[in-house]
Amino acid sequence: MTDTDILIPTSTIGSYAPPSWLCVTLEAIGRGELGETDINETFDDAVRAAIADQERAGVDIVTEGEMRRQDFVLGFYERLTGLEELPAPRTQGPDGHDQRGKWLPSVPLDAPDGLGILAEFEFAKNETTKTLKVTCPGPFTLSGRIQTGGIYKERLEVAYACAEIINTELRHLVAAGAEFIQLDEPSYAVYPDRPEAFVKLFNHTVEGVSAKIGLHICFGNYRGRAVGKRSYRPLFPYILDAAFDQLALEFANREMAEIGLWSEFPNDKELAVGLIDVKNYYVETPEDVAALLREALKHVRPEKLSITPDCGFSQTARWAAAAKLKAMVAGTEIVRRELTNGTL
Repeated sequence: MTDTDILIPTSTIGSYAPPSWLCVTLEAIGRGELGETDINETFDDAVRAAIADQERAGVDIVTEGEMRRQDFVLGFYERLTGLEELPAPRTQGPDGHDQRGKWLPSVPLDAPDGLGILAEFEFAKNETTKTLKVTCPGPFTLSGRIQTGGIYKERLEVAYACAEIINTELRHLVAAGAEFIQLDEPSYAVYPDRPEAFVKLFNHTVEGVSAKIGLHICFGNYRGRAVGKRSYRPLFPYILDAAFDQLALEFANREMAEIGLWSEFPNDKELAVGLIDVKNYYVETPEDVAALLREALKHVRPEKLSITPDCGFSQTARWAAAAKLKAMVAGTEIVRRELTNGTL
């Protein structure tokens, strides 16, 4: 059975909660205490654990959990040529977005060995029989920590350089069998004054990529905190001109605010509705999820609807992530039965 055969399929956004032993091992890797085989085994087992947790919860479309990545995008900068890491502007006090440094390019950006996402996919596709969604940071988000003013005059110029690299990676993924690829662009919502420019950039990035394309837009989740004003309205209706098949948005932590945008701007795209609050340690009950899903169905046809958490689980403890996924699946199943039985 494919995801197209499932009524209101469930999925994760991308990242999964790292096991505690992975965090300990990463510190040992940083100290140079592990060999290449040790490191590969560690990441392989972390991916297996992430997939297993999703499968145990009954999630229909799984991801590999982004277990090999460093802090969403920072690890990718190690794969780009000619970048010098600059010191973080703030190093003390509560963790925040302003504690992450920037990278200064000395030559035009390139990734001669790719971004590493192809290798992630090739391993993960043999670890599950479920539909596997591949995730990739979008070019505007990937450009966010790269310093402008030198080779690149402004951020969109950096983003277009990243788009070329990403497009090559996506084409390689499709050639390797990837059928569902999601680009993550939280920065779209953080800079809501340029939606038409974002659409042009996104369409350039996925040009010639023959797969189901998803676009995830959130408001940031570093240390469980948003980084911008939490409203999608400035992006509508422009964002609907982007060449995606599915748009993934967060609603749970905003009490379903702006779900009405889908009715206000009718379209034929899929909507992945975030119904699990990853910024909250309250574990939703299946009934909580079912109530939110019924609200979503007032605006989205069931055949165009998928259910996800608001964002990735990288900032969430594993026990909570697993419990929340089980509730998400159970709540979705309640509403599936209601739709099948004609009681909704």
